[in-house]
Amino acid sequence: MEISNVTKKRIKEYLAEDKRFDGRKPFDFRDIKIEFGVSKNAEGSAKVTMGNTVVVAGVKIETAEPYTDHEEEGTLITTAELLPLSSPRFESGPPSIESIELARIIDRGIRESGFIDFHKLCIKKGEKVFGILLDIFSLNDDGNLLDAAGIAAISALKVAKMPKYDEKEDVISYGEFTSKGLPITEKTPLAMTFHKIGNKIIIDPTREEEETSEARITLALFKNKDKKDGVMITASQKGNDATFKIEELEEIFEKAKEKFKELNETIEEQVK
Repeated sequence: MEISNVTKKRIKEYLAEDKRFDGRKPFDFRDIKIEFGVSKNAEGSAKVTMGNTVVVAGVKIETAEPYTDHEEEGTLITTAELLPLSSPRFESGPPSIESIELARIIDRGIRESGFIDFHKLCIKKGEKVFGILLDIFSLNDDGNLLDAAGIAAISALKVAKMPKYDEKEDVISYGEFTSKGLPITEKTPLAMTFHKIGNKIIIDPTREEEETSEARITLALFKNKDKKDGVMITASQKGNDATFKIEELEEIFEKAKEKFKELNETIEEQVK
């Protein structure tokens, strides 16, 4: 539901003084809590609470045919469902543009970073591989679903366990797990979205701040030890109508690298 012009004006007035309604600074995240094992049937699952925004991600593993141009690699299919119970903005039915965009951004960040070693998911070249199904669901939308979904997706993948598989019979024993996790690397990807409100840039907006936002840009970053600063941008997605100035983008890139380290440490600590 749209917020009033009075609220939008007050948000801009607060940001002009580097303040936000909830007391945070422009580049502060809300408190992040990650819960694991929220689905007993999934190979891996995680529930992320970011302020009042709540997202769940689940991982299922199946056998599948490889893509014709990647015959020795496993597959990944990412879907997102923005449930009506999470916001009056969402409706039941076919996937919305917002849900498709969210799923594609998360999927792209995972693929392009090299977070999963898909070669190790090959069972028989050109015939059979393990396929990963990554499903994301919104439970409550109080802003920044995209970043919360990214954290939930990565967390679920990090704790996922391979199911028992009888290669001779080509049967997966669902509900029975091995001690072996997915072949993930240290290149942990995270989605980080920046919003422009007036002349100010903020991160992790509430629902009211998102409604006031004039432009947004999501960066997919991953941990890369080969880079001097240890972080690399692997994908980006622009949203909303307004534009960013060159100096604003430069500020965003630098802040993204700085906040990535903070966010990654938060996730690693809770995963352990």
